[in-house]
Amino acid sequence: MAEDREILREIWEGRLPVCFTLATEEVSTPIAPDPFYLMVPRLTYFPLVTDKVRRHFVRCVVPEKHDNEMWLEFERHPLKWHYPIGLLYDLFVTNSELPWQITVHFDKYPDNKLLKCPSKDVVESHLMHSLKEADALKHKNHIMALMQERDHKQLWLGLLHDRFDQFWSANRKLMEHSAEDGFRYIPFRLYVPQLTSKPFVQYLVKPVENEKKLVVEDLLQRANLNFESKGPFQVVIHGIDIPLETPLQWISEHLSYPDNFLHLCIRYSPT
Repeated sequence: MAEDREILREIWEGRLPVCFTLATEEVSTPIAPDPFYLMVPRLTYFPLVTDKVRRHFVRCVVPEKHDNEMWLEFERHPLKWHYPIGLLYDLFVTNSELPWQITVHFDKYPDNKLLKCPSKDVVESHLMHSLKEADALKHKNHIMALMQERDHKQLWLGLLHDRFDQFWSANRKLMEHSAEDGFRYIPFRLYVPQLTSKPFVQYLVKPVENEKKLVVEDLLQRANLNFESKGPFQVVIHGIDIPLETPLQWISEHLSYPDNFLHLCIRYSPT
C-alpha cells in the first residue's frame, strides 16, 4: 500500500465547512448569537470537534440547560454522533450545498433517535468496538487481538488529534492480507434510506471468489434491492462517486473510514 499513501492522505485531509446556528426557540439572550463556522474533517465524529461550538452557544441558553448534552440537527434529521461526519453529509445533503447548515440544540434530546454521548470516552469505545467488528470480518479478529494497548491508543489519538501518521502507523496492520485472496470479507455498510427502513444494509461479501476479483457492482447485486427502481443512482463515499467496476479489496484498503468500514451511500439524482 506504500505507493498509494497519497490517496490515503487525500482521503484523510477531506474537510467540510459547517455553519452551526443555535435553534431559535432556545435562544435566551436579547440578541441571538452569531453563527459559528468550522472546517471539520470528514473522517472524524462531531463530539470530537464541537467543544468550541458548545462554548460559543451555551452562554445564550437558559442556565438550567448549561449542563445538558448538546445535539445537532439538519433539516429535521437528528445527526447520529456515532456516524462519521462525512457519512452524515453524504447521506443527508443531496444538493452539495456548502457551508453545511446545522442547527444546535441543548434541549429535548431525542433519546429515541440518538445514543447518549456524555464524553469523548464513549466515542473511543465506539471506535474500538467498530474496529474489532471490522477485524473479525477481515482477519477473524486476529490482528486487533494481537495488537498491544499502545497500538489501540495510536488509533484513537491519531483520530482524536487529526494526526495521519500516528493513526496509520497502527492502522496499516489492520490492512494486511494475503496477496491472492485479500480480506476474508469486506467490512461495509450500505445506506439506502429510499429503499429500506433499516438504518443500513450489510451482508457477507468476499473480495475474491473463484479467483475473480469482485467489484462494487457485485456487492450491489447481492443486496437483493432494486436500486434502479428509483432512477439513476451513484455509489458515494467521501463525496466521491465510485465507479461500479472498482475492486472491493482496493476500496476497502484505501477508502474505508477510520473504523475500517466502507460507509457507502446510494444517492439518487434530485427529481
